[in-house]
Amino acid sequence: MPATISPYEEADQQGVLDLILPIQQHEFAIPITLDEQPDLRAIESFYRVGKGDFWVAKEGERVVGTIALKDIGENQAALRKMFVAATHRGRPQSVSSKLLQTALAAAAERGLAEIFLGTTAKFLAAHRFYEKNGFAEIDKTELPASFPLVDVDTKFYRIAIPPLPATPDSGDGHLPAGG
Repeated sequence: MPATISPYEEADQQGVLDLILPIQQHEFAIPITLDEQPDLRAIESFYRVGKGDFWVAKEGERVVGTIALKDIGENQAALRKMFVAATHRGRPQSVSSKLLQTALAAAAERGLAEIFLGTTAKFLAAHRFYEKNGFAEIDKTELPASFPLVDVDTKFYRIAIPPLPATPDSGDGHLPAGG
């Protein structure tokens, strides 16, 4: 069964924690706790405000992936909490690609101009993934002042979001007849 991507709902809370914490703590041995990530207990109020959002990939009822956009003002966002279960990485599932495309499409629809992200040096496959998908590595000094830094992040990326093409209309906000 292919994973489906949908906006976060409160019922996804435990599944999100069950996915993210073991990846951080066990798979990559990053010394970070739930208490050091209060955003994971306040997804609605932290991510789903302004132009931000949080999505989950699910196989049935099991959360197998997450991605979030944190609105940081000035039509910019921070890409956060992109995690995919080891069983769903790469092909044929392409959960990572589906999650990223969902976030990028939402960013364009919401008028965001840039997305920034921070990651740890340990996530080598993530570096390749971001670069393959158009993100360019930047120096930490190039981050906007409003970017939410995380202590474990040592590598930073940026992508420009092209504006959506204008829809043809008659100038009065109405589509032409037949359109």
